[in-house]
Amino acid sequence: MYERKIIPNLNCGLDLIGEVLYGKWKIRLLWFIHIGHQRPSELQRKIPDASRRVLNIQLKELEEHELATRKIYPVVPPKVEYSLTEFGKTVIPVIAALRQCGDEQEDPLLDVILKHVVSSELDIV
Repeated sequence: MYERKIIPNLNCGLDLIGEVLYGKWKIRLLWFIHIGHQRPSELQRKIPDASRRVLNIQLKELEEHELATRKIYPVVPPKVEYSLTEFGKTVIPVIAALRQCGDEQEDPLLDVILKHVVSSELDIV
């Protein structure tokens, strides 16, 4: 497993919450678990760009940071479901606000993102 070479800076609340939410898919995983997609296969379908391995790693980190819990049912084949902890539920309003902001500012955000992507590609050429 990956070991950090640099100790994280944990001097304020933003550093702390950033540390537990850092990861390309974690915010989306929390949101999808919140709205009812609890099985790994459902989460994989909701985030097809992510590999199963990366999703499993990030789900494990969400468990380690006590944002989500995993329940394994004793059936064959094994059935696994994720749910949010009480702590995990407290970040949902923040994620909802970010989502609303993204939805309301979709056009300007797309413009700046695409402008950056195009300029980066021109730098390569």
